[in-house]
Amino acid sequence: MRKLSLLTVFALLTLCYSANAQIQKGNVFVGGNFANLNLGLDDPKIFSVDITPKAAWFIQDNIAVGGYLNFGLETAKHAPTTTSYGVGALGRYYAGKDVEVLRHGRFFAEATAGFGGVNVSDNGGKTNGLNLSVGPGFAYFITPNIGLETLLKYNNLVGFGSATSQSNFNLSFGLQIYLPGQSTGNKVKGDIRN
Repeated sequence: MRKLSLLTVFALLTLCYSANAQIQKGNVFVGGNFANLNLGLDDPKIFSVDITPKAAWFIQDNIAVGGYLNFGLETAKHAPTTTSYGVGALGRYYAGKDVEVLRHGRFFAEATAGFGGVNVSDNGGKTNGLNLSVGPGFAYFITPNIGLETLLKYNNLVGFGSATSQSNFNLSFGLQIYLPGQSTGNKVKGDIRN
């Protein structure tokens, strides 16, 4: 019974933190987003997934820069396979506490720039080149170091191949882990070592 009480107290204290400590200068986040997850069991037996791992460092409070990788696959029985990929830089800006909708949540904007491509098998076409995206998102911190998020982005791929441009909107869901770091000369507020 005592263990249960201690766990309850710990959980309540954990939930009392706000989202400020995670998005301060010197901290980092690592995680990823998932989109277009589909496993069709009936004909035509479709499988699709889009995975985007990310890592970024907070250069200032509320501002993070880093990189991303992207891999997407869509396949169906008796149909061409579509493969997408990308690698590049990302930037995020988290809205200030004055626009906080939920106590443990923050709105953010994310922009990316990098190299990417979309290739369709069986001479279905391809586009490879500069991949740009931008969009709003929302992160909800279920613990002081773990955030669940949703992100709606406009993606534009401009380059060469059978099509010179491809654009789409993409809704993804993700999980980010926020790790404490060292700011220049001071310990990060919210760091358990303070």
